[in-house]
Amino acid sequence: MPAAACSILLLAGGRGQRMGGQDKGLVSWQGKPLIAHVQTVVRPLTDDLIISCNRNQDRYRSYADQLVGDAEAGFPGPLAGVLAGLGVARHPWLLVLAGDAPLIDRELILALMARANAHNEPTMARQAGYWQPMFSLIPCALRDTLEQAWRQGDRSLQHVLLKHPVRALDVADDDRRLCNFNTPAFLQG
Repeated sequence: MPAAACSILLLAGGRGQRMGGQDKGLVSWQGKPLIAHVQTVVRPLTDDLIISCNRNQDRYRSYADQLVGDAEAGFPGPLAGVLAGLGVARHPWLLVLAGDAPLIDRELILALMARANAHNEPTMARQAGYWQPMFSLIPCALRDTLEQAWRQGDRSLQHVLLKHPVRALDVADDDRRLCNFNTPAFLQG
């Protein structure tokens, strides 16, 4: 799958409750905002980098080609951000990544892309038997299906994706690349 065929969505629209209400993507780690670490890895892989953010748009603007926000107020969850990203994606596939996962690397992303390309189906990382929907590659053709699930009250990205054939990209139980920096303790490491 050529990189240009993939839009990339960084999810940074959460409430940040476990981080004391801070906008996690903008919390500093090793001298840079968390979103900057992820953006540095993914920027060479696409000409359509989208950030889903519900606040601080001016601060996120320099990290993306496009910004989107949830259609509903109240921080309704990652599925809302994915739907917003699907609404503006310029390529047939959307790579969904957590904006607070600064240990992500190019190899993991390319492995997700290769797995999706080999089977032409949505692909999601799976770690220790648990699906990781914040590390997934989905065809934009699923947009209507995901929107229908949203209208029917489903708010779980994982649940909605697993209603379809999804290929797993299994990673080691201790693979820190999928680590979300959810609490201040993560910033100390």
